[in-house]
Amino acid sequence: MLKPMIAIAGLAGVLACGGAALAQVPPAEIGARNVPAPWWMATPVIASLGRVRTELPANRASFEATFTGLDKTAERAQAAAGEKVREIDAALRKVGADRLAITTQFETKPLYEQYRDKDGNFQDNERPDKIERYAATATVSIEVRDVAVLEAAYNAVLAARPESIGSVDFDLQPDNATKAWLQTEAVKDAANRARQAATAAGAHLGSVRIIDPTARVCRTDVLAGWPSYGAPPPATDVARGMMAMEAMSAPAPQVMVTGAVAKRPPPPVVTLQPPLEELTDEACVVYALLP
Repeated sequence: MLKPMIAIAGLAGVLACGGAALAQVPPAEIGARNVPAPWWMATPVIASLGRVRTELPANRASFEATFTGLDKTAERAQAAAGEKVREIDAALRKVGADRLAITTQFETKPLYEQYRDKDGNFQDNERPDKIERYAATATVSIEVRDVAVLEAAYNAVLAARPESIGSVDFDLQPDNATKAWLQTEAVKDAANRARQAATAAGAHLGSVRIIDPTARVCRTDVLAGWPSYGAPPPATDVARGMMAMEAMSAPAPQVMVTGAVAKRPPPPVVTLQPPLEELTDEACVVYALLP
């Protein structure tokens, strides 16, 4: 409900001064020496840019593993690669599509006889009648949508003895509640900065002229009239609380693998801890400035 309220507040400010807004002259041509001041600068104001940052654990992860099958024909090579991924694919899908998304792609290529060239280097004899066998590679891409199952899924894939397994990539996709909270903190930060600056200058804050959740209003150099390309002020650190950490501490479900994969000696267990990711937001609040 935050963003609609902010939008309404900003709209109210524009409507209250609608006559001034409509009466202002058009912007100057590119290259002109001066640009007309915005309507909200008809009286003294203070434009405050709120910037906040926080860190939350990553809530998404992804990795890939490859399984290869070799045989005299392409069909049998693909069947061999498919057999290697069948058990682990079935085990992972039991976790649920809301927690794990699995995609498997196959690639088959011929392996040719080799010969030595005049320099003694081996070269492939790439002729249809010189194909020795085929190599089929099954690439299993796993998107972890619930990091509580990440370790179990990764260790299960590792137990299936893939030809290769990639590193885990982490990402943070905040939910709507987190986005709304961070936007609220950005507006609060803008208000605090304006209040502190006015007090330090011996002035007082008047009514709010503009609340801009996009912060575009504060991106203008009010002295020159053109967009400002200077560095923004340092962000204020804010804490989200324990909500995200409590979700991280929930018991992790197990990924049960049966058949040939389960009979193999277990590989070393890998511990995977989602890293902290940074989130930032900005907001601009313009106040009337009173003596």
